Amino acid sequence: MNKIPLTRKRKIRIWEHANDLHLFNGFSEDQNKISLIDLASNDYLCLNRDPRLINAANRVMSSQGIGSGGSHLVTGSRPIHYELENALGKWLNREHILLFPSGFQANLAALNALANRKTVVIADKLVHHSLLVGVKASGAKLKRFAHNDLNELEKVLRLSQHHNPVVITESLFSMEGTSPNLKGMAKLCEKFGAIFFVDEAHALGVMGSKGRGMCYELSDSIKIISGTFGKAFGCGGAFIASNKAFGEHLIQTSGPFRYTTALAPPLAAGSLEALRLIQENPTWGEELLKEAKKWRNRISSKGWSCPPGNGPILSIVVGTDKESLYYQKKLEKNGLLSVAIRPPTVPEGTARLRIVVRRNLPHDSLEKLIFCLGAK
Repeated sequence: MNKIPLTRKRKIRIWEHANDLHLFNGFSEDQNKISLIDLASNDYLCLNRDPRLINAANRVMSSQGIGSGGSHLVTGSRPIHYELENALGKWLNREHILLFPSGFQANLAALNALANRKTVVIADKLVHHSLLVGVKASGAKLKRFAHNDLNELEKVLRLSQHHNPVVITESLFSMEGTSPNLKGMAKLCEKFGAIFFVDEAHALGVMGSKGRGMCYELSDSIKIISGTFGKAFGCGGAFIASNKAFGEHLIQTSGPFRYTTALAPPLAAGSLEALRLIQENPTWGEELLKEAKKWRNRISSKGWSCPPGNGPILSIVVGTDKESLYYQKKLEKNGLLSVAIRPPTVPEGTARLRIVVRRNLPHDSLEKLIFCLGAK
């Protein structure tokens, strides 16, 4: 069970497994039983409590331990790590995979390896905090461009082309639900000699060809990606996928890789099993995106503002903090869990409900949501 804070004074415990009658049963602090449908978590494919993942994790836990006990370069490497790296490399058509305990560490490692004080890093204004921390730690100069704006990116690149530019973005933005024109960005990076690094955390497993992410068909242009196992894969941990040369460079120079305990073997086992299930069910992502499109159209038809997107994240911009909390509580009272996202996570005046469409939600979830929201 996950504890999800709804306000400062109240917490709800959530069952996340879709087989529990598609309900997420919990108890508030006053012990009044409630049932909530989870429209908040990033468990897009509902694999978090899948018995096949749990069994795989249990088997490896029994044979290879709960924790790895050390960094990869000391005693932390286990056979399951190599199995996961090899399987993921083949699936993504990447030469080198390096595993990390978290997506934050993976992004920190990538930016420290790509940039230094002589580098200009050009980032979308809405990139994840971990990427910005990575830029700061590298000592590089940071420049920003308006969200998904190719014209502004080109202007910044033109001014920065003699400073070893690195361009960073996400393939699916977690608080907006929007996606960039990666093909157009890749062409600009090639034109101005920039390295292109993309965080695929929220797209992997759901978007792109058979769930292989938005960068899969641009692997010749996008040399380095990061991804996580804590979202569509339903587990935990992360990775960097690259060519062999950059991967070896990371192993030899990356503090976030060298000086941290390796990914727990059961999480690696669960992630590998999730990968197998995604490969065996290549239409899962397509079906989820089709359902998300239906949700987005219905919500927009009621006058609510949703940033454009194709993924399972639907960001309903409400306005003030007070309004967003009002709707969060209203949804909760009607059996729906959606946590209000407020500044500083999003800009002032754009507080929102972040709705996540997940596989195997109850068939009436959308209508319940529309009923609670009403017309704008």
